[in-house]
Amino acid sequence: MKLNKNMGQTDRIIRLIAAAIFVVLYFTGAVSGVLGTILLVLAIIFVLTSIVSFCPLYTLFNLSTRK
Repeated sequence: MKLNKNMGQTDRIIRLIAAAIFVVLYFTGAVSGVLGTILLVLAIIFVLTSIVSFCPLYTLFNLSTRK
């Protein structure tokens, strides 16, 4: 199965910044418990999707942020 890239550069940068913020919030203790765990999982997903430039949700809605 080939994954066609569907994320543009700006989208990838925004996701990486959001992931960094989530990680900082979690490890500084500003967010903990279930919400902290959810944010940490989201951060991992954001980093992975940014690395491969592919978002599975975009394919469901036939979206692309690539130029």
